[in-house]
Amino acid sequence: MRGIDEPDEGELTVSAPKKWATGAPAVAHALKYALEQTSPRRTALTLLNVNQTRGFDCPGCAWPDPGPGERHANEYCENGAKHTADEATTRRVTREFFQEHTVAELGRASDYWLNQQGRLTEPMVLREGSEHYEPIGWDAALDLLAGELRDLDHPDEALFYTSGRLANEPAFLLQLFARAFGTNNLPDCSNMCHESSGSALNETLGIGKGSVSLDDLYDADLVFVVGQNPGTNHPRMLSALEETKRRGGQVVAVNPLPEAGLLRFKHPQKVRGIVGRGTDIADQFLQIRPGGDLALFQALNLLLLEAEDKEPGTVLDQEFIDAHTAGFDAFAERTRTLTSWDEVLDATGLTRDEIEQVHARVLRSRGIIVCWAMGLTQHKHGVPTIREIVNFLLLRGNIGRHGAGVCPVRGHSNVQGDRTMGIWERVPQPFLDALEREFRFTPPTAHGLDSVDSIRAMRDGRAKVFVGVAGNFVRATPDSDATERAMRNCRLTVHISTKLNRSHAVCGRTALILPTLGRSDRDVQAGGEQFMTVEDSMSEVHTTRGRLAPASPHLLSEVSIITRLARKVLGPASGIPWEEFEADYDTVRDRISRVVPGFEDFNERVRRPGGFRLPNPVNDKVFRTPSGKAVFSVNDFTALTAPEGHLVLQTLRSHDQWNTIPYAMDDRYRGIKGGRRVVLVNPADLDGLGIADGSMVDLVGVWTDGVERRADGFRVVSYPTTTGSAAAYYPETNVLVPLDSVADISNTPTSKGVIVRLEPARAGADRSAV
Repeated sequence: MRGIDEPDEGELTVSAPKKWATGAPAVAHALKYALEQTSPRRTALTLLNVNQTRGFDCPGCAWPDPGPGERHANEYCENGAKHTADEATTRRVTREFFQEHTVAELGRASDYWLNQQGRLTEPMVLREGSEHYEPIGWDAALDLLAGELRDLDHPDEALFYTSGRLANEPAFLLQLFARAFGTNNLPDCSNMCHESSGSALNETLGIGKGSVSLDDLYDADLVFVVGQNPGTNHPRMLSALEETKRRGGQVVAVNPLPEAGLLRFKHPQKVRGIVGRGTDIADQFLQIRPGGDLALFQALNLLLLEAEDKEPGTVLDQEFIDAHTAGFDAFAERTRTLTSWDEVLDATGLTRDEIEQVHARVLRSRGIIVCWAMGLTQHKHGVPTIREIVNFLLLRGNIGRHGAGVCPVRGHSNVQGDRTMGIWERVPQPFLDALEREFRFTPPTAHGLDSVDSIRAMRDGRAKVFVGVAGNFVRATPDSDATERAMRNCRLTVHISTKLNRSHAVCGRTALILPTLGRSDRDVQAGGEQFMTVEDSMSEVHTTRGRLAPASPHLLSEVSIITRLARKVLGPASGIPWEEFEADYDTVRDRISRVVPGFEDFNERVRRPGGFRLPNPVNDKVFRTPSGKAVFSVNDFTALTAPEGHLVLQTLRSHDQWNTIPYAMDDRYRGIKGGRRVVLVNPADLDGLGIADGSMVDLVGVWTDGVERRADGFRVVSYPTTTGSAAAYYPETNVLVPLDSVADISNTPTSKGVIVRLEPARAGADRSAV
């Protein structure tokens, strides 16, 4: 294994982007990584249990599983297999490791190196003034944390952050503890990815979730995949789209980069995917400019209105509009009078003919689904863009019927479930009222801090204790330098984690690492072996049961950590039976069933194979908006353009990566091997900028605050991106995303719309982890 100061990157090579995804190479790469992490027996045990009805949920993405009788014995994708192997690794981080390496040394290590050290094995503390973490017992660690929380001047000086790895039961208990303690400061990873989706859907449809199921997707006539790369981020979605195509549906891909998985998919579990050509997925590819999606859907909506004018009663679903929507007249007037084709074509980079072709597909399709991910949500106008998509679907009644609807595709396994369980800084009052009835205390009603506002609060000294439950907050957030300074301003930083990451090296005056069980680990409590539950992107709730012996006898489950902390902070006077919750998770689910709508008879229903689906009132044409109807909205926008000599940068994942952690230095589908510090730029832009393919540059961010944000030492790769734009991997380029550059309404960082210029690389520049 490489030493801490050895570069991960070898000789970087670039080849042509792939024209198809998956097939036999995906199987080979997954198995190779798994066998590097652990034994053949352990690999088989994990892979045969992942995403099975009696097994554990993949810790990766939130794509739903087929029904119990429809699952393959190998119900996982390449990245899911790697993510599972990464957690099941037999590598260990012990107290001797921390004796050997100072925190400063760990801070210079790469994300890849830190992750490759293996599973954490016992609680560790970094005391004020010390250079090394040292062991600490569980009682002492929780006493230290409890003491700091009790010593705060106000509960709002504490932050409780979660990522989507947290299952429903510990998520419910965490929010219960935070609110019993007295704060709604429950930021989570949704704030940085799909918050724009929730904001737009709550406003227009009355619920911040998608409305479709896998069966809807299979039977749709037309599926839009917008601002999303399923081949890397949700590979099992490709098998669902293949089924859509098999049943006669069509797919339109909208993205600034051509993505191999949306061009052609070779199903690794079918003969045609191994020896055959596979399936062409996208019937039409719209290579749109970053941020141009709102203009595209406004143009499609204008074409639908004009088509209805020509043939009244044949295009729009006027009966649905009259009975179930509000705001149509204002929307139609704005669309007819203010949509300019010159502005649309300039914002999108598309031709009118391309848009007319899509319009023709729409007219031939009864059932339409629009899927999207962060390519839409992480823009300043992300919320208006999604509202415009809702307008598009409402016009032809594509809400609340089979084979149609909205489909935000979540990127982390239980991020949607965490929000359902109350991990939300702005949770609605009915949820708080239900907590009060069930637990007999009055929760705070003032809205808490989201992720971006939490960074600001730490920076300004208004938040003093940070508790991160799962995740890698420092590397997931924008403006890396500002985030790190803010974290170091805390009195205490605490991370409940399975593996080492950079957040552990960015410490407050005192820091704790509290190691926890992984998804694949058995969880045995006083009441016997336990299971937990998760909710996927399509509102299916099912069990997850670990099958492996824990990585260390010193690990506690997240439920145990939260309940023991709550007992120390709140004491018996709280009247909440924390010890009972730790012993038997059924008791937690009983309480959830009485607090969270849709979870009635939770324990009984979730034990059925495959679990159950939460009701979505939208599918019954019930809209919990103030008017009681779905809302047409009016959405203005300013096209995202870069000044002369600059480009619009979007951050993205490589193929061999999950969230902030790379599993290798390669991006197989984009033809990148041996390095991550690359910037993909259209050859026409390189000519215009006078920059040679293969040259070394620094990326310099441009923002109104006048602060220079710089990412040093990137190799330029000539690539078929949209002209005027560029792409580079995160978290390496998160340093360029200004903390105050956020989406309107949702406060989501604008990681897909960063204005940069490329400068010749400075000699001897620091190319460390950040």
